[in-house]
Amino acid sequence: MTAEIALRFVLGGLLVSMFAVAGELFQPKTFAGLFGAAPSVAIATLGIAYRTRDAAYLGIEARSMLLGATAFVVYAATCVATTKSRAVAVSVGAAVAWAAWAAVAFMSWQLAGPSA
Repeated sequence: MTAEIALRFVLGGLLVSMFAVAGELFQPKTFAGLFGAAPSVAIATLGIAYRTRDAAYLGIEARSMLLGATAFVVYAATCVATTKSRAVAVSVGAAVAWAAWAAVAFMSWQLAGPSA
């Protein structure tokens, strides 16, 4: 287990660096942060699961990541929608975005079943 954590740390760090470099190549520069974290951790996690677990486990991991990504897209879209309006306070926009994320994440988890 300790070796797996160390491997995840090293792979995650390398992938974060690679995605950050790729993000620097595109405009706007904020893509560097977007490309830096989540895809790197997901790829490292799936790579380790591929080497150490069975296909069923890998499928559950991948499905869970897709459901989480869907909830994140809803959160991001809600953030964009609420920040475009100056009539919505930041705290209200943040609360609405978190509520949208939680609703999508919970519904996805319920629809996917307890294994996700």
